[in-house]
Amino acid sequence: MAKIKQNSYVLFFYNDSKKWLVKISKNDQLHTHIGVMKHGDAIGKEYGSRLVTNKDKYVYLFEPTIHDFVMKMQHGTQIVYPKDLGYIVARTGITSGQKVVEIGTGSGSLTSFLAGIVKPRGHVYTYDVEPKFMKIAEKNIKKAGMSKYITMKEFDFKIEKLVHVLVQNEFSDIECTEQILRHIEAREGKTRHSFRGIGHTTYLAYARKSFFDKKPAKKSTRVKTKTVSKKKVYSSKK
Repeated sequence: MAKIKQNSYVLFFYNDSKKWLVKISKNDQLHTHIGVMKHGDAIGKEYGSRLVTNKDKYVYLFEPTIHDFVMKMQHGTQIVYPKDLGYIVARTGITSGQKVVEIGTGSGSLTSFLAGIVKPRGHVYTYDVEPKFMKIAEKNIKKAGMSKYITMKEFDFKIEKLVHVLVQNEFSDIECTEQILRHIEAREGKTRHSFRGIGHTTYLAYARKSFFDKKPAKKSTRVKTKTVSKKKVYSSKK
């Protein structure tokens, strides 16, 4: 396992509802209700190791994934959550090395996730109209370590009546969905679904570019004439 260094990001994990994503700085401390954790005590340890707080609580030091960065990122807008991210990638077939255009950067959750897939040879080009939110997204993208795989620009794309526009522009296999997520509480002898779930977070629209069966335009049959003599005329078709 990799070792934790100065400026490494670490997920301090106590349980599912109590975890903290921090950037390690030797002289800093993390103060929580379960006790104080010194950043310096984490340096040199392997990811997966554990620390003991001053209240004798065990905290595990996990290497954060893109899921952790998305769930812990600063929100300037509604974000696209992991339950939607996986479906987007599966439905579109995005793979490493591709170039992706994203309209609406928001807080940068989808942007960071896509960059993590297409890197190192691919790239994400993302556009947004609100500079205030773009600054927040820029911080989140940098925190996730995806800045060099993303180009962000301010531009206003108008997307209205999406399905109608897709049909007009020869797209097929059009699908509009939203994803609902509900956890399973797995306990010995009494496993059941959770009564709480994550409902609406975003609407997803998917379509494939197709080419409708249109009759090809007729070629021009104009005749160009050239007089060679008063008696002979040659013609050639263009």
